[in-house]
Amino acid sequence: MRILLVEDDERITKALAEALMDHHYVVDVVHDGQMGWEFVEAAAYDVIILDVMLPRLNGIQFCQRLRQRGNTTPVLMLTAKDTSADKVLGLDVGADDYVIKPFDLQELLARVRALLRRGNLALPPVLEWGSLQLDPNKCEVTYAGKLLSVTPKEYELLELFLRNPGRVLSREMILEHLWSFEDIPGDDTVKTHIKRLRQKLKTVGASSTLIETIYGLGYRLNTQCN
Repeated sequence: MRILLVEDDERITKALAEALMDHHYVVDVVHDGQMGWEFVEAAAYDVIILDVMLPRLNGIQFCQRLRQRGNTTPVLMLTAKDTSADKVLGLDVGADDYVIKPFDLQELLARVRALLRRGNLALPPVLEWGSLQLDPNKCEVTYAGKLLSVTPKEYELLELFLRNPGRVLSREMILEHLWSFEDIPGDDTVKTHIKRLRQKLKTVGASSTLIETIYGLGYRLNTQCN
């Protein structure tokens, strides 16, 4: 899941971005509304966390423009103003939820999860491919009932494959989905992560070809292992 965080308070940005990444979200961070808008035009996001008081393009204008363009990405607005009028204004321009600063971090994460569920009602709670299972609620991966120890990036990679069953994913597509614009590594990084995942899957009894290489195109989950 990819989240855009548009917030000009660096202290809040750092704490919130770290918490989101700890929960396996890919986070792009920008510090003004106009730059945030440029990111929205360049990529698709699952949730936008948007401060109201932003330089260049404020959160109200940002959200209003977003909805006028037909973009239905869930928006969680952040504000230091605890008044009914501000909440009504934010919701009227198309925000889906509203959080007052200072906020409880765990509550905000719960609200993000609620927005993700609302925007992805067709997604199953547990993702499966044969004996491979990924539970987004527990952030756990198992194969034939055996728990698989994976790094956050390996977890995200498996989730990407399981949300695109049978689809060939190019290295460029994987990099775009799993790394933020600010720190996209080289193609060899994908190859390394795939190799490590295959080794870990093999230790719990999975076929070494569960993640199949389609030469010249990319990778996919092997249909013969489903």
